[in-house]
Amino acid sequence: MRKLLFISLLCFLSGTISLIAQVKKEEILVIKDTLKKDFINPLAPAKAAFYSAILPGLGQAYNKKYWKIPLVYGGIGAGIYYYSLNNTKYHKYRDAYKRRLAGYTDDEFKYLDDSRLVTGQRFYQRNRDMSIMVIVGFYILNIIDANIDAHLMQFNVSDNLSFQPDVFQSETDNKQNLGLTLNYRF
Repeated sequence: MRKLLFISLLCFLSGTISLIAQVKKEEILVIKDTLKKDFINPLAPAKAAFYSAILPGLGQAYNKKYWKIPLVYGGIGAGIYYYSLNNTKYHKYRDAYKRRLAGYTDDEFKYLDDSRLVTGQRFYQRNRDMSIMVIVGFYILNIIDANIDAHLMQFNVSDNLSFQPDVFQSETDNKQNLGLTLNYRF
């Protein structure tokens, strides 16, 4: 008898608990988030770096930083120009030295001896090789810049935190002083 009473009490309590739970589920209010979240594309930095690797400056165009494109092409173009210039002069010194070894003395460097021709060859060869390093350096810097710039575009920058230079006049000697102001608004 006690077992039957205990089981019926247990069934009765479970039924009332489920009814209370159903009523509470209907009464729950859903509060929506009022803050707007921007969609962050985690592949955007990789895409910008890939575009810059394919065509220098294309990653900067993808990031909408068009003012950087002439800098990229200026650096690469300067490297190519100096490579061409140093390569031409290297070949002139090398050909003149080869002609001297063959016994001819009618080249444009009559005033230089053989050791100076070898020194000139080494100088222009070293500068030519450095020009190649400049070209490769600007190419790699182009890719890194596009990648980092795409990463930094994903950060939330608001006016709540600002860091600005400030020029103010001193009260004691009326000279202008430079200072930094850090503002944080809640």
